[in-house]
Amino acid sequence: MDFYILYLCISENKGLQQLDFIILGGGASGLQLAYRLSNHTAFANASILILESNNHKGNDRTWCYWETGDGEWDDLLQNQWNKVQFKSTSVDKTIDLGNASYKMLRSKPFYDRLHQSLAQHKSIRIEYAHCTGFVDEGTHVTVNTDKKTYRCSTLFNSIFDWNVLRKQSRYPVLQQHFLGWYIKTPVPKFDVQTAIFMDFTVPQKQDTRFMYVLPYTDTDALIEYTLFSKELLDKSEYEDAIRNYLHDKDITNYQLIEVEQGSIPMCSYPFWENNTKNVHWIGSAGGWTKASTGFTFKNINRKTIALANHIAAKKPLNRFTRKNRFWWYDLLFLDILAKYNHMGANLFSGMFRSNSPKRIFRFLDEQSHFIQELMIMRSFPTLLFVKQFFRRLFGAHH
Repeated sequence: MDFYILYLCISENKGLQQLDFIILGGGASGLQLAYRLSNHTAFANASILILESNNHKGNDRTWCYWETGDGEWDDLLQNQWNKVQFKSTSVDKTIDLGNASYKMLRSKPFYDRLHQSLAQHKSIRIEYAHCTGFVDEGTHVTVNTDKKTYRCSTLFNSIFDWNVLRKQSRYPVLQQHFLGWYIKTPVPKFDVQTAIFMDFTVPQKQDTRFMYVLPYTDTDALIEYTLFSKELLDKSEYEDAIRNYLHDKDITNYQLIEVEQGSIPMCSYPFWENNTKNVHWIGSAGGWTKASTGFTFKNINRKTIALANHIAAKKPLNRFTRKNRFWWYDLLFLDILAKYNHMGANLFSGMFRSNSPKRIFRFLDEQSHFIQELMIMRSFPTLLFVKQFFRRLFGAHH
């Protein structure tokens, strides 16, 4: 059972609490959706409820994304870089992002900003309750807690359920799993101007493994060991990999400040097909994580704005998300990565070797044009992808 913080806008109705919106989960997607709704003129008088399982979330996440020019959260950033480096045994490329930058945002200042914003609304307050589930009644949704029962017109659920993926076999399930160390060195060791986006020179061990180095001073950095694979490792294996990597870079004297560990689903399962006119899945639980890379934050930015506008226009919720060509690209890429996990470094190396940075990042951000996408696809093993496309087309996906 989970304990939840409730952000409530309570109507004056007698009896059962009647709410317009309930949002399950107060992470990036839940808080941002509440923030978008609370600042939208169409919902000035709407009652909104957010349920969150942890009132001490703090820095439980680090989000990275690329963006052109100034962004909405720039004053909260840990750092941003105008250069990123990609490394493998066959490619070593430092990329000047021009007027774009790669941005690093830690979760605590982000959570604090949105909590402060939501607190400005007099009708919003925080409560604890024990949530036992919800039922879509057709005309409304009932949410049960150990204190009382709530009713709402629309429920948004950002609570990710791995069982949804485990119960199906049509779509392969990988994880982007990682362990990161925030370290401080006594003497300068890092190029604060350059983020190491992917370093595939670490031993691959028949998987897709890379190191991520995000320096925010010349003595402070996040060093993160990341895998795209099906199974998690023992904690010691992540730690040994980081220790060995630092040793190879002649970084042996350092202070470990903080540890970050997590797992992000990588799957093209169409979560949105579970949406109804009353219940809508959001965030990773709604398929907002880019399946081929695990990037989520930029999608949340875009989709929460679009979703608020969609609701304001009184469009059906179950028509908000549809499959597009990027969904197909990710599906084919994950099909191949799941079957040939040892090829990951080569696949990414081919893309970075053969394409301009602008084209790559627009493609990964799902902002590219079809011609650019064809150029990207030319850098992958064509026969492998064509064969997998026809396997999917004719149903031979296992």
